[in-house]
Amino acid sequence: MNHMQRFAAIETGGTKTVFAIGNADGELLACERCPTSDPHTTLASALAFLRDAAQRHGPLHGVGIASFGPLHLNPQHPAFGHIGATPKPGWSDFNLLGTVQTALALPVALDTDVNAAAMAEQRWGAGRGLDPVVYVTVGTGIGGGVMVHGRPLHGLMHAELGHLRPRRHHEDMDFPGICPFHGDCLEGLASGPAIIARHGASLAQLPAEHPVWRIQADYLGQLCAQITLALSPQRIIFGGGVMQQNALFNPLRDRLRHWLGGYVGALDAADALRNYVVPAQLEPNAGILGALALAIRSAQ
Repeated sequence: MNHMQRFAAIETGGTKTVFAIGNADGELLACERCPTSDPHTTLASALAFLRDAAQRHGPLHGVGIASFGPLHLNPQHPAFGHIGATPKPGWSDFNLLGTVQTALALPVALDTDVNAAAMAEQRWGAGRGLDPVVYVTVGTGIGGGVMVHGRPLHGLMHAELGHLRPRRHHEDMDFPGICPFHGDCLEGLASGPAIIARHGASLAQLPAEHPVWRIQADYLGQLCAQITLALSPQRIIFGGGVMQQNALFNPLRDRLRHWLGGYVGALDAADALRNYVVPAQLEPNAGILGALALAIRSAQ
């Protein structure tokens, strides 16, 4: 890979869209953002920036898009490259891949924002030298990206770890959850908006003795146990706004040990758990760096 080559990166999020120019070393040379509105308005801002940045930094050799989901990622599917059913106005069934491909006439790679972040963390961050790796974001929603043999896991669709259902915590039996599809799945119980809906404040605003800390650690510990047993990664990496609370990691690891019940001997020791469940290294840029990693791959 020529390190002088330039690549375009687009990260579409629920509230903001980030766009950047970078190189093969993972350096962002120019970066801007705009509010995520309808797809045509949002992409017009992104494309105008990329065209202007290419004039200043050099021609582009590929484009990566890290997007909220669900996405149709099977090339054999008639809706390949489209966004699936989403509550975001105007985005359902939108041909995201095709629109950008037509506008820029470059190789374009599309994946979920969490798969892209997982790719970036494996390439440049907390997952370097490890495979498989799982990246989990806990913020406005809960999502998971899975890297296996150096590539994001695709199949029937992409991993949707936030919609697994946990066993309800005994101090949290009455809250119905906020997921519009499943109610009390992990996203419905343990995302940032779920914490606010249940307690009227964010995790950061609630004292350490508040039950929410025990509840949150337990749900995320269950998620880690299910990831461990189903996917057997070498590391689980957490990002997202909720996980900026470092005090959550040790209780989460304790609950992971509890839910594994001694079945995975490699994780019995505290040191092993500290090296197994870790904070992301690339926050807050994991998503846009993931889009850059996708762009680099698109040009290979």
